[in-house]
Amino acid sequence: MKKAYLIRVINVIFFIITALPAHHVSSQSDQSCASIDLNLNSELFPFDTTSLSCQPVWNPHGFILRYGQAGPSTWSFVLSAPDTNSYIAIGFSSNGRMVGSSSVVGWAAGGGAAQAKRYYLGGQTPLMVVPDQGNLFVVANSSTVISTSSGIYLAFQLITERPNSHLLYAVGPAGFWPAGPTFQLSQHRDMISTYFNYGTGEAESEGWPYSTLRTWHGILSMVGWGILIPIGVIIARYLRNWDPWWFTSHVLVQSLGLLIGAVGVICGLVLENKSMVDVTKHKIIGISILVLGCLQVTVALCRPGTLSKDRRYWNWFHHNVGRAIVILAVANVFYGISLAKAGSDWNGGYGLALAAIVLVAVVLELRLWTQK
Repeated sequence: MKKAYLIRVINVIFFIITALPAHHVSSQSDQSCASIDLNLNSELFPFDTTSLSCQPVWNPHGFILRYGQAGPSTWSFVLSAPDTNSYIAIGFSSNGRMVGSSSVVGWAAGGGAAQAKRYYLGGQTPLMVVPDQGNLFVVANSSTVISTSSGIYLAFQLITERPNSHLLYAVGPAGFWPAGPTFQLSQHRDMISTYFNYGTGEAESEGWPYSTLRTWHGILSMVGWGILIPIGVIIARYLRNWDPWWFTSHVLVQSLGLLIGAVGVICGLVLENKSMVDVTKHKIIGISILVLGCLQVTVALCRPGTLSKDRRYWNWFHHNVGRAIVILAVANVFYGISLAKAGSDWNGGYGLALAAIVLVAVVLELRLWTQK
């Protein structure tokens, strides 16, 4: 009988884990330096592009950078990518971070009016991404955006002796473009920080791409806090007749959930410096969950004996703090999905996993009351 229940629990855990959405990476564009069909010598460009060097810089999104020094203090750039009905951006940073960098953003709104604009990224909120500001000096009338069947091309010239080697690339959400009079920039759907060698043309990714770090933060937090911790609570409440197996399993599952969730929090703290979204509330809730989880471990080490008069107070504290962690974790997972604009796949995947956990809890609760 116990073996059958154990098999059911294992099947439920497997079902929950496999219900999580997979992370999809954009397929590499067929474009390359040799296959772009746009004539770079065309009069469509406001400056000479015949001698520009060419280098693929972000393969998952098909970003290609053409660059070259046009004079003692003038550099020419043409950034191209497949047209996905979104803006493309290149940023110049002193330290590889998004905050404090300056960028040039180009878009062709629905195949219509094309435009290029400078932005200064002064903070993590969209309101702190200010148009027509920053430390980039763009040559007058040198910036343009061209949209063709082969992709979108952002061209501009900078007045500088040597551009920053820390280059950022970003692609915006499909169907959302800056519009006057504010020209507020929507949060990118993906970005990467690279170190570019203008001499050799080599581009090296600086650490994990933003999207990968964001994905791991979401998965680790979801699995650790949002799945394993509730499963540990279910084990403690409904499987006590399997003594001492229930206690060992409860400790192992909760410890694993705490460890995975803590790594997720660390990823989130690193991710904060690379995000344009205000994640203050999400961060406070996440840190609070981590503190409560560590407090649970500390209290567990001081657990009174079953015959102690203080045991009921310990039980009250341990049980209610556990419930608070579960409630905060579930809420923060959905809140994080909303902040990241991860879409219905993530909401549906975690919702399905959570529904499975709740269903198991309801069935076991009814069984418990029936036995009573």
